[in-house]
Amino acid sequence: MFKTKLVTALTLTTILAGAAGAQDMPGEGVTVRPVIGLIAEEYFQSRIIFRALEDLGYTVEQPLEAEIQTAHLAVGTGDADFYPIHWENLHTAFFEESGGDAVLERVGPFVDGMVQGYLVDRASYEAGVQNLGDLADPAVAARFDADGDGMADLAGCVPGWGCERIIEHHLDEYGLRDTVMHNQGAYNAIIADAIARNGNGEAILYYTWTPYWVSGALVPGEDVEWISVPYTSLPDGVEANTEFDGINLGFAVDAMYILARDEFLEANPAAAALFDAAVIDVNDISAQNKLMSEGEDGSDDIDAHVEGWIEANRALYDSWLDAARAAAN
Repeated sequence: MFKTKLVTALTLTTILAGAAGAQDMPGEGVTVRPVIGLIAEEYFQSRIIFRALEDLGYTVEQPLEAEIQTAHLAVGTGDADFYPIHWENLHTAFFEESGGDAVLERVGPFVDGMVQGYLVDRASYEAGVQNLGDLADPAVAARFDADGDGMADLAGCVPGWGCERIIEHHLDEYGLRDTVMHNQGAYNAIIADAIARNGNGEAILYYTWTPYWVSGALVPGEDVEWISVPYTSLPDGVEANTEFDGINLGFAVDAMYILARDEFLEANPAAAALFDAAVIDVNDISAQNKLMSEGEDGSDDIDAHVEGWIEANRALYDSWLDAARAAAN
């Protein structure tokens, strides 16, 4: 009799322990396939999501790496389950090209308050260059001529990122084709040249975005200033809010979402709830990116940054996991 009760109690304990384990690890036995872009400064927030998925029991495959447009297509075609760096406005065309609402969902926002636009050195701003339209004047444009051709040199956007379409549109819309040269290529190399020229006291004109380390090296309000555009005009007649802190940046004020396939979200309610709950402060990403610009840019360094962020934000991070586990029950 005693033996029977003992066996029954042990069996019940085993069942309850198994149930608790299943609740804590709702992703156990499921492999997820992320895709990421080629910008190393985006690995930080991506790896925080990967870590959270692993803490829920999911196995996270080695991420596919692709250009931004291709990353969207990979999710749309089912070659990947999610892409954690989708900009709601900037990447709208990529979203639609990849299947749109029929197969995809933007979950979040993951990061809010993201901006992009044009900046000039502080001396040029104080001299009156405060609007991109000012560069239609050849005399003003010549101030930013770095190679002697008489045109302003704009450190611009890498082809395929999405921002290049808006810059090219602006050059036509604001009549700047004859006075501004849109320099494209490896962004970090182009911006490094602009930073060096600024250090030498030369005038600079460049495009950037936040979160990114550039605004830690060239600090708006100190070293440089955002400038306005003459009026809002986006490609394909898109309408969006481009005003930020009283400046018309010319680019939509944006938010980052986690882009995922509908079928993946439906099959994985814990992952869907995690994606919905996850929020990272844009300033935390900029601070981490600054560390990378100062030499902490190896994979192990980024993993250490992830670990440090989780420990510093433990209550927030755990609330994501709690929401995910609740959704799985």
